[in-house]
Amino acid sequence: MSWGTELWDQFDNLEKHTQWGIDVLEKYIKFVKERTEIELSYAKQLRNLSKKYQPKKNSKEEEEYRYTSTRAFLATLNEMNDYAGQHEVISENMTSLITAELTRYVQELKQERKSHFHDGRKAQQHIETCWKQLEASKRRFERDCKEADRAQQYFEKMDADINVTKADVEKARQQAQLRHQMAEDSKAEYSSTLQKFNSEQHEHYYTHIPNIFQKIQEMEERRIVRIGESMKTFADVDRQVIPIIGKCLDEITKAAESVDHKNDSQMVIEAFKSGFEPPGDVDFEDFTQPMKRTVSETSLSNSRGDGKSEPKFGSKSKGKLWPFIKKNKGAGPEDFSNLPPEQRRKKLQQKVDELNRDIQKEMDSRDALTKMKDVYIKNPQMGDAASVDHRLAELGQNIEKLRLEVQKFEGWLAEVEGRLPARTEQPRRQSGVYEAQNPSGVNSCAQDRESPDGSYTEEQSQETEMKIPATDFDDEFDDEEPLPTIGTCKALYTFEGQNEGTISVAEGELLYVIEEDKGDGWTRIRRNEDEEGYVPTSYVEVYLDKNAKDS
Repeated sequence: MSWGTELWDQFDNLEKHTQWGIDVLEKYIKFVKERTEIELSYAKQLRNLSKKYQPKKNSKEEEEYRYTSTRAFLATLNEMNDYAGQHEVISENMTSLITAELTRYVQELKQERKSHFHDGRKAQQHIETCWKQLEASKRRFERDCKEADRAQQYFEKMDADINVTKADVEKARQQAQLRHQMAEDSKAEYSSTLQKFNSEQHEHYYTHIPNIFQKIQEMEERRIVRIGESMKTFADVDRQVIPIIGKCLDEITKAAESVDHKNDSQMVIEAFKSGFEPPGDVDFEDFTQPMKRTVSETSLSNSRGDGKSEPKFGSKSKGKLWPFIKKNKGAGPEDFSNLPPEQRRKKLQQKVDELNRDIQKEMDSRDALTKMKDVYIKNPQMGDAASVDHRLAELGQNIEKLRLEVQKFEGWLAEVEGRLPARTEQPRRQSGVYEAQNPSGVNSCAQDRESPDGSYTEEQSQETEMKIPATDFDDEFDDEEPLPTIGTCKALYTFEGQNEGTISVAEGELLYVIEEDKGDGWTRIRRNEDEEGYVPTSYVEVYLDKNAKDS
C-alpha cells in the first residue's frame, strides 16, 4: 500500500489532503490551548473562593475557628487551594507537553510538506519540458518530411519538362537531396528525443513520483501518530494529578470525620462559662400585713446595703455607671476585671503565657548579643565589643519590665484562682444572670458584676492604678438628654438591684421601658425622672409601643 503507486496521478488531491491534516492538527492545538485557559480560570476561581471564606487575621471570626466543625471547614478551604494548584499543574503540563510541542511540530511539518510538493512540482515541470521537446522534434520531423516531398515533386516536374535547362534540373535535384537529408536528420533527432522522453517518463512515474509521494505518505502518517500521542498525553496529564486530587479529597474527608460535637459543646462551655452560681430561691413576701409590705418596699429601694453610701442610678453620681454606657467602646481594664471569673482566669493565663514568650525572645536576643560580644572581645578586628553594651542594657531593662508585668498578672491570676485571700464574699441571692457583691464598702477589693452588654466590670479600690474618679464622668453624663419612653413593662418577679446600673423592682410593679434588650439579657427601665436602671429581661414582661416597634 503505497501512495506512489496507487495515487500516482492524484498530486492535487494529495496536496489538499495534507493541508487538511495540518488544519486538523492546528485545530487540536487550539482545543488544548482553550482547555488550559479553562483550567487556569477554574484554578483562579477556586483560589479566590478559598481566600474569600478564609478567616480574617486578628478578628473575631478567626477565634471561631477553634471549634472542630470550623477547623474542618478551614481544612476544606486549604485543601481546595491545593486542589486548585493541581488544575494549574494540568494547565502547565498541557501547555508544555502538547501545545508548545505541537506548535513547533506544525511549523516543521509545514516546511517538510512545502519541500516535498516543491520536488513534486519540479518533477512535473521536468516531464512537461521533456514532452514539449518531444513535440517540437516531432513537428520539425513532420515539416522536414513535407518539405522533402515537395522538393522531390518539384525535381521530378523540372526533369520532365523539356524546356528547362540542365542547370535548373540539376539545381532542383540537389535541392531535393538536401531536403531528404534534412528529413532523415529530423527523423533521427525525433527518434532520439522520443527514446529520451520515454525513459524520463518511466523514471518520473516509477521512480521520482513514487519516492516523493512515499515521503509525503510518511509525513502524513507521522502527523497522525503525533496527534494520537498528544491525545494520550492529554489523558495522562489528567491522570497524573488524580492521586494528589484524591489525597486532597481524603484530607477533606478526614477533616470531616474529625468533627466532634461533644468537644465543640465543651468548648462553648469553656468560652462562655462565667463561674457564677445560678440565682437562689425568691423569698416569700407576705403582703397580708400592711406594715410588712411597707418594709418590703423600703427594702427594695434601700437594698444596696446598710451603711453603704452608694448612689442610685439617675443621681448626680452617674459617673460611676460608665461600664454600662453602650457608647463606651474603649479597651477594658488591664486586669480583665470586666469579665466573669472563669473568662477572666483564661484571659489572665493567656496574658501570662504571652509575656513569658516575650521574655524568652528577649533572653534569646540577649544571649546572642552576649556571644557576639565575646567574639568581638576575642577578635577585635571583627567589631567593637562596646558597641553592643547599649543594646544589652536595653534588653536587660526590657526583661525586667516584662518580669514585673508577669508578676502583676500572676498576682491577679492567683486571686481569681483562689490562691490569694483577696476578698471575702457574703453569701447572698444573685441577680437574674450573674452578679456578685462585696459588702466591705467602696475601698474594698474588686467587685464583679455583669453589664447589660454581656461584659462584666469590677469596681476598683483606692489602692489600684485603674481607679477613675467619679467626677471625670459626672460632667459627661449630667448633660445627657434623658432617653424617650418606648413602652411599659410589668415586673414578673422581685429583683434586688444591688449593683451599680441596676434598679430594684417589686413583683407586679409597672414601669417604663427606655431601652429594650440588645441581646445581652438586660432591659433598661425608668421608675421616675430620677430613678432608672437595668433589670434582667427574664424578670419583666415588656409591652413596646407600636411606633417603637416600627422604628
